[in-house]
Amino acid sequence: MKRLLLAVVVLGLAGAAAMLMITRPRTSDPAGFAQVTGDAARGAQVFLAGGCASCHAAPGAAGEAKLVLAGGLPFKTAFGTFHAPNISPDPEHGIGGWSVTDLDSAMRHGTSPEGEHYYPAFPYTSYIHATRQDVADLHAYLATLPAAATPNLPHEVGFPFNQRVLLGGWKLLFLTSGWEVPGDLTPAETRGRYLVESLGHCGECHTPRNALGGREGGRWLAGGPNPDGPGTIPNITPGVLQWSETEIADYLSTGFTPEYDSVGGSMADVVENTAQLPAEDRAAIAAYLKRVPAVP
Repeated sequence: MKRLLLAVVVLGLAGAAAMLMITRPRTSDPAGFAQVTGDAARGAQVFLAGGCASCHAAPGAAGEAKLVLAGGLPFKTAFGTFHAPNISPDPEHGIGGWSVTDLDSAMRHGTSPEGEHYYPAFPYTSYIHATRQDVADLHAYLATLPAAATPNLPHEVGFPFNQRVLLGGWKLLFLTSGWEVPGDLTPAETRGRYLVESLGHCGECHTPRNALGGREGGRWLAGGPNPDGPGTIPNITPGVLQWSETEIADYLSTGFTPEYDSVGGSMADVVENTAQLPAEDRAAIAAYLKRVPAVP
């Protein structure tokens, strides 16, 4: 009996050690950026496509103040309330000391410079598709923005969700590099897929989630409950959204629907960003959305 119990303990410890090894935080290889040079002008477009200011500017910021990425915006979820961090160039409270590899590790692997898992309130499940060039360009642009000496607010997350080691298992289940809409796409649809599935991280809000907080397979962009309060996030698949490509592109430019209603809520921030993208990018997003599988 003692030998059996000892064997069970040893096997349990070995299994736990193997699981920790498999789910340990991943980081990017600096060698991947050896031949990549960031360009701040291009990074400004990546910044807009990613909607970085919408989450990382101080709550209520407007105009030029939205370029001061002091953080603090709360995100209420079923697992607790998360606060957007300071990503200004401040070396103490922001990311002024980060290398481009650190930024890539955060965006594509959800890993901090200290080697800890980030919570998926930061949409690395979308940014995993980001190209090294876009990450380098964004890194160059962020360095040009004003620094803010604003400390980060702690997340309000209870046990067991405050145990970051568990996020390794979550990533094993939900951090995947496959595209939601695979197959042969036109150049415009391919560009739109990149903007929607990666930089724009549209699926983070527009796709329903399961009990573990992972996006539901087979219901890409089908909408779901609004985590910030009453109402729902709309279904934007062709199963419900019947707008033409031109109407979608116009909405992303003007904020007006074909029915002459105006954009509201958090989508107003999205349109504020997409309106500053090249017209070809808005058209690409529209072309991609017409290729998304329809969900009733």
